[in-house]
Amino acid sequence: MPGLTARDLMTPDVVTVPPETPVMAMARLLADRGISAVPVVDAAGKVLGIVTEADLIRRLAGEEDKPASWFSSLFSDPAGQAERFARTHGVTAKDLMTEKVVSVALDTTAAHIAHMMEEQHIRRVVVLEDDKLKGIVSRADLLRALVTPAHEEAELSDERIRRAVMAAMKKEPWTDTFYTMVEVENGVVTFHGFRRSDAVQRALRVLAENVPGVKSVTDDTQPMPVFIYGGV
Repeated sequence: MPGLTARDLMTPDVVTVPPETPVMAMARLLADRGISAVPVVDAAGKVLGIVTEADLIRRLAGEEDKPASWFSSLFSDPAGQAERFARTHGVTAKDLMTEKVVSVALDTTAAHIAHMMEEQHIRRVVVLEDDKLKGIVSRADLLRALVTPAHEEAELSDERIRRAVMAAMKKEPWTDTFYTMVEVENGVVTFHGFRRSDAVQRALRVLAENVPGVKSVTDDTQPMPVFIYGGV
């Protein structure tokens, strides 16, 4: 992992939401895209906060909160109670989001990012350039880099291309990252698995061809069997 920076590790093309996004819309977004967090940005692209799976689960759990007893309220912190109420009963991203977002620059080293995650007990950091969101580095990204042999570090482009293709797929509602798999070798993207239609097959090719670094695209997918299609 020596020499790697946030630029090498990050997942680009991050899905974002505006602060007015409803709670249920965010829950569906995380479930449909298979992601665990979504940054909240304003109209200018500035990161205002981040909503995670934990925030949404806390919101769900808050529905069963019971009013504090009169006695226990004497020893509680009103400000803390108010903040918890807002985050467990809020209906939009701005109510649920964690405003203190830990960020790094593109040239921040992998070792420093790992140290920040460990020290601050967080699962991800956002990557900013001129206050604009460029990507996210998660624990999974760090682990992936850790198990990459040293001699492959200089040739990380194939893995970066694969992650960029996957990130682009997760942004499109017509893709299926569960039944369609992506491999990249020497800049050549190959799709395996199943596809829903010929239109999706063509769209996947176009999607991959628009990812920087892709030299060509091979589609080895098969039409999705009826017994699978009927259950999705």
